[in-house]
Amino acid sequence: MLTTLDFAILAAYVLGLVALGSWISLRAKKTQSSTVDYFLADKALPWWAIGASLIASNISAEQIIGMSGSGYAIGLAIASYEWMAAITLLIVAKYMLPIFIKNNILTMPQYLEQRYDSRVRTVMALFWLAVYVFVNLTAILWLGGLAIETVTGVSATAGMIFLAVFSLAYSLYGGLKVVAYTDIIQVTLLVFGGLFLSYLALNSLADEQGVIAGFKVLSNELPGHFDMILNSDHPHYMSLPGISVLVGGLWVMNFSYWGFNQYIIQRALAAKNIKEAQKGIVFAAFLKVLMPLIVVLPGIIAVIKFPDLSSPDQAYPSMMGIMPAGIKGLVFAALVAAIVSSIASMTNSIATIFTMDIYQHFTKQKSQSHYVRIGRAVSFLSLCVALVIAKPLLGKFDQAFQYIQEFTGFFTPGIVVIFLLGMFWKRTNANGALFAAIGSALFSVLLKVFWPELPFMDRVGLVFLICLALCAGISLLGSSHSKATVDIKEINFSTTTAFNLASAIVILILIFLYTIWW
Repeated sequence: MLTTLDFAILAAYVLGLVALGSWISLRAKKTQSSTVDYFLADKALPWWAIGASLIASNISAEQIIGMSGSGYAIGLAIASYEWMAAITLLIVAKYMLPIFIKNNILTMPQYLEQRYDSRVRTVMALFWLAVYVFVNLTAILWLGGLAIETVTGVSATAGMIFLAVFSLAYSLYGGLKVVAYTDIIQVTLLVFGGLFLSYLALNSLADEQGVIAGFKVLSNELPGHFDMILNSDHPHYMSLPGISVLVGGLWVMNFSYWGFNQYIIQRALAAKNIKEAQKGIVFAAFLKVLMPLIVVLPGIIAVIKFPDLSSPDQAYPSMMGIMPAGIKGLVFAALVAAIVSSIASMTNSIATIFTMDIYQHFTKQKSQSHYVRIGRAVSFLSLCVALVIAKPLLGKFDQAFQYIQEFTGFFTPGIVVIFLLGMFWKRTNANGALFAAIGSALFSVLLKVFWPELPFMDRVGLVFLICLALCAGISLLGSSHSKATVDIKEINFSTTTAFNLASAIVILILIFLYTIWW
């Protein structure tokens, strides 16, 4: 339970963040009526804000609580989601972001209309809205409420209401600009608070002999929790199917999330220019390499500290219980920081897609301030919906992170096919894109029903290949006319020496890590 000092630290953080968000909003008051300013921070974000906001948006309750839970149940192998994402970010920055910037893209559905037609834009906009509200936002709230309940004793429902109100209080008025700049504080608190928790936990395992001694104790007592590539007889092989993690469906999941997901890519689209966006992304890639120390390692340590937890998702909140007064409040504030940042980012992206791709598309000649007001209303409404459905939808799952991956895996193969072929094959047409989108869900369900022993990550990879063939076949049968807005020959894919050097360092670090724990 939190002490008075812990609550004081948390209160100081809450009040400070709300004050900072209000100050940023007031400074931007003159341009706040613009949709570009509200939804894309006036396209003026610097690299450090982009990188911090990418990580703050990504690392939330479903990451910290969910991946710590998977670390408790599976081990370090779940870190592949983080480390493979680092490489994915580098590829997105070099080969995909330049195409979006060249097309002056504001939203992912907008790109799909430019490349295909309005049918594809509307279908995918509705899909993303449904997933963001009913999967992602609900998961963030539910796991955040669970963490608050475990640490403070307050009910999960009350915790979810607190998180929702807190998020709205500092971000609703100012939009993405407030979210991105306050994320700098959020990430700083998250990284240092998370690392400090891991430090104290490892040190305690070794009877205060240091983190290296603690890590030796951990690896000696739980050697099976440090296998990066699981064997086929491993009880969690269905979640992380061996070498397929490195060469199969995880790439599809990562490209969908980091490259074609409005919730994430919106920060890069708000950059001052392409070079600034790429610097921000490579900064985020370095932080992703670090994340397993924050979100996976505490879950593994909890196997020794708390071997009889009723649910793996209780691992991280339980670990916080071993922290001394004051430090516990700091770590708890870091957890809250991650949660509210992701809530603010998610609601902003929901508002962006609904306003720019649905509402504005069917209601012409409205003022910019009108669309901004609609965006704020949608942000508020989406949180209300998520609050109502969070517990009924997610309360029965032991590992919510795996649930999220399983559900989104039904649709991500088609999304990746639509974007990759649209970018790099001029012959792709709208009918092919629609068949890929529909086929992704259809074939995923069929394989899950009739081939249940196929690991979901392998299923994602197989469905991707099927949708790739389907989209190409339908496109070849149709008109040869291409609606490609930018020929890739017109795109400058070159990157700076600093970007190339930083990318090489990230890749070498990951090769080293996988070599150690293969």
